Amino acid sequence: MPGPAGLAAGQARRTPLLAKRGRDKSVAMSGHEDKQPSLAAAGAVLTIDLGAVRANYRLLAGRLSGGARAAAVLKADGYGLGAAEIACALQAEGCEVFFVAHLAEAICLRAALGDRPAIHVLNGIAPGAEGECIAAGGTPVLNSLEQLSAWDRAAKGAGRRLGATLQVDSGMARIGMSPSEVERLAASPAMLDRVEIGLVMSHLACADEPEHAANAAQLREFRRLKALLPQAPASLANSSGIFLGEEYHFDLVRPGAALYGVNPTPGRANPMRQVARLEAKVLQTRELPAGAGVGYAHTFRSERPMRAATIALGYGDGWPSRATAAAWHGDARLPFIGRVSMDSIILDATGIDGDLQAGTLVELIGSHQTVDEVATLAGTIGYEILTALGRRFHRIYVDETAPVR
Repeated sequence: MPGPAGLAAGQARRTPLLAKRGRDKSVAMSGHEDKQPSLAAAGAVLTIDLGAVRANYRLLAGRLSGGARAAAVLKADGYGLGAAEIACALQAEGCEVFFVAHLAEAICLRAALGDRPAIHVLNGIAPGAEGECIAAGGTPVLNSLEQLSAWDRAAKGAGRRLGATLQVDSGMARIGMSPSEVERLAASPAMLDRVEIGLVMSHLACADEPEHAANAAQLREFRRLKALLPQAPASLANSSGIFLGEEYHFDLVRPGAALYGVNPTPGRANPMRQVARLEAKVLQTRELPAGAGVGYAHTFRSERPMRAATIALGYGDGWPSRATAAAWHGDARLPFIGRVSMDSIILDATGIDGDLQAGTLVELIGSHQTVDEVATLAGTIGYEILTALGRRFHRIYVDETAPVR
């Protein structure tokens, strides 16, 4: 397998605002620098701690034994946090295998990482895109006999055997070869004459519920189906699956959400470091008399004189409208009042001193309120919160563990 490569990192210019707030050194990477608004122009700031991602990867890899290795899942642009930036950081940690959902993601990631790492395309290759996959050095995850047949034709056209990963459905009924397809393939091994299977994988449906009977059932079925196929390395465990124990690890584990700080062990303390910090700028403050209606439909009405602050963040930025949470100014909690709007949220800033003014940053996700806590308030999961984060933020990548040149 390919080896690790160095992390190319350059120091971003620090603005007076960032310097005054004592932010860690910023690392400019290749993925989002030319696509984002400036700090001055943006209404909110998203800080991604690459050092935390690296630490999370080390923690997960450290739970493995018996020669198992850890890959990294970077689909949906690294769960919304920047696939190129995160991949480069993980490559420096020794990660050699990456998974994305779509070929387009693999093409972008290949441009960022170079030729060495393996990049697997989980959804397989759409008809007609086989040539692009070959050119990008992508490894398709074949999820059906139909996809296998198309990849076989591509190999014939290329005049050589082509590598692939084969996914079997061990009990999730989402994607992957059905047991009957695996049995047909086992009975017709010539179907693999031009396709070299480098990995057999499946996906756990209930790994975040350790006592769920489906986990053991899927493990048994995966072993049965794998035994029908040519001998190859195997992969079953996702983030939560890593914590189910060594028998789920096989040769390769595929953590995703845990790398980005989402708790892989719901109901227990989160072992992962928080990666994302979201802050929004105050647009204006105002004094409200008793009885003032606030926001759309006046769903909140002040019972007493109070101070309100409006921030530049809303559901147009990916903040879920149902997550009527709070922001934080230092250690002061500023509850949401009224409905979340497309571009703004109104906060109760009563009792906050005068340093809360236009341009002040308040924290929405960070040390006071985690991604998982926001997800609970919205009735969803941390994955959705991260992947919904929009493109209107000024993004800052920090990494205390990387060399800055």
